[in-house]
Amino acid sequence: MNQPTHISPLPFDPSFEAIPEDEAETTRELVETMRSITEKTSHDYGHAVRSVHAKSHGLLDAELTVLDGLSPELAQGLFARPRTYAVQMRLSTNPGDVLADSVSTPRGLAIKISGVEGARLPGSEGQTSQDFVMINAPAFTAPTPKAFLKNLKLLAKTTDRAPTGKKVLSAVLRGAEKVVEAVGGESATLKSLGGHPETHILGETFYTCVPVLYGRYFAKLSIVPISPELTALTDAPLDVNGHPDALRDAVNAFFASNAAEWEVRVQLATDIDKMPVEDASVQWPEDESPYVAVARLRANRQPAWTDDRSRSIDDGLLFSPWNGIAEHRPLGGVMRSRKPAYEMSSEYRGAFNKCPVHR
Repeated sequence: MNQPTHISPLPFDPSFEAIPEDEAETTRELVETMRSITEKTSHDYGHAVRSVHAKSHGLLDAELTVLDGLSPELAQGLFARPRTYAVQMRLSTNPGDVLADSVSTPRGLAIKISGVEGARLPGSEGQTSQDFVMINAPAFTAPTPKAFLKNLKLLAKTTDRAPTGKKVLSAVLRGAEKVVEAVGGESATLKSLGGHPETHILGETFYTCVPVLYGRYFAKLSIVPISPELTALTDAPLDVNGHPDALRDAVNAFFASNAAEWEVRVQLATDIDKMPVEDASVQWPEDESPYVAVARLRANRQPAWTDDRSRSIDDGLLFSPWNGIAEHRPLGGVMRSRKPAYEMSSEYRGAFNKCPVHR
């Protein structure tokens, strides 16, 4: 994508964040709800998994190369100068229990970029990595932590239910989602509960959904497939019925014979009313500020998922938007509530599995 020539990015102002009086209580309930999910699943499995995005489908080594010649507003934070970083990628789906892929739910991508210099965010002092946690939607399913808590409680109610019932529910919800889309709409709630289309995960575009600081500005980030082998998989149907690990098998099959390349793109905020910080459900208008490429991400042919990699990454690593540098500080209530929730999840997993979780 070409660099912007017409936008005027808005410098971040602390007044753009507004913390509700009851946010601490809402966050406490969020943490409790996520802990209840983890306790249920760890009891079932005899092994603790993440409270959300428990099931991984691809665990990849990659390289991120910052593009040369970025304009000053784009050359911010870890993208300030051309450089290549080692990256670990984790592809996942969002429930807190490990389900057959016929329960089709939204997808996630977390990346950990190593060797990033800069002042650290609270709680990540002494580290040198930068994490970005993304989903395959340009906006979050809920505007605020309180609304997110309602959605998470719905998800928690489905945790530990009979897998066969979840498969049936997913099929019903996919049918309902197709009806909604046929009349020009899209339901984040239907998709989050199991109505996501049965498509190949490697064709997805992933977004931070919620903003982060981008040096002196603020922005959303996306990771977009650009190599022909990947773009061919966008919206490509994938048969998941009778194949409990169909997504994982498809990712392994792809990387057995293909490399992959994505662009890392940035959407700089230009208008606080149209591009709010505290309402995570707002899709920022791309006609006002398009996503612009700042880096390339490349993964070579490799075993994309193995038991050893799962032990190392699924059990041994924390991916959190709060693990990073101050120039990419997460913004808004949904991001603020994530910090203690992610910390609880990693501490619980480390204690239950007797395996330290690293940043």
